[in-house]
Amino acid sequence: MVPVVSLLTLIATWSSEPATVVLVVVGALLAGSVLAAVHHAEVVAHRVGEPFGSLVLAVAVTVIEVALIVTLMVSGGSETATLARDTVFAAVMITCNGIVGLSLLVGALRQGVASFNAEGTATALATVSTLATLSLVLPRFTTSSPGPVFSPAQLVFAAVASIGLYGLFVFVQTVRHRDYFLPVGADPAGEEHAAPPSDRQAAVSLGLLVIALVAVVGLAKIESPPIEDAVDAIGAPQSAVGVVIALLVLAPETLAALRNARRDRVQISFNLAFGSAMASIGLTIPAIAVASIWLEGPLELGLGATQMVLLAITVVVGGLTVLPGRATLQEGGVHLALVAAFLFLAVNP
Repeated sequence: MVPVVSLLTLIATWSSEPATVVLVVVGALLAGSVLAAVHHAEVVAHRVGEPFGSLVLAVAVTVIEVALIVTLMVSGGSETATLARDTVFAAVMITCNGIVGLSLLVGALRQGVASFNAEGTATALATVSTLATLSLVLPRFTTSSPGPVFSPAQLVFAAVASIGLYGLFVFVQTVRHRDYFLPVGADPAGEEHAAPPSDRQAAVSLGLLVIALVAVVGLAKIESPPIEDAVDAIGAPQSAVGVVIALLVLAPETLAALRNARRDRVQISFNLAFGSAMASIGLTIPAIAVASIWLEGPLELGLGATQMVLLAITVVVGGLTVLPGRATLQEGGVHLALVAAFLFLAVNP
């Protein structure tokens, strides 16, 4: 019932300015929708098997997130010129450091050493790194247009390259080298010991998953004005709002990743983390390229110096973490330190 009640609440409060009591209720429903999304995503994942299950949750969340970004940019005008950049970069840092670090921490605490498939994880990290560089770093150094923006031709190239690389990765993950993305020690079919749900149960859960994710993103948007007020009150930059929204939107993937890590399925946690980062870039940039036809003002995609340093060290540390196929508490702590630095500097640049 939680996804349905949350969706009805979203419809009832969408165009209004809710009172404080209503915002508290919205916050409670937001948390409930996150938990419901994780549950129904696991039901769908159990039915379709891995890595399809991770792909379903990552793509579903990202599609709705992209819709939210485009909607806010269309309604916000020139003040939202950096919204896509801030949201995508926040998603990359939260997934590649926050979710990865927490998953390693939980997995290593249970087993001493967290094991995963180095081939698949390294492929995912390489794709995320390339997508982030093409879409978020290069605009800072191109010269066709003034400022950290792409020219129209460059934006089209970035969009085509992003969706092409993401599509190729999905093919490799689900068809060509599916075994690279299965948990270490799993059977080739990725089957669970428990009986999978019926087609009807999976279809119902898929529908409720979509409803829950729509509710998560929509209710997060309703909560954004008080978040903006809080950001202004502490003197933080406007980009911090995108970070908070990204944290809320990525909550379902974070909880799902932690559950899998507790079950010694760190590879599935990595599939969720890197898959979400990849989908965030690979789907957002093409959508923004199309939306730029009617968007007002410049579209700033280039990262600042501090952000580029954080991205560079994330790529280096990520490579050192995934290549051995095994990681300890130390690697988890390093990734968590990086996401903590990102969050701190987002509030106090």
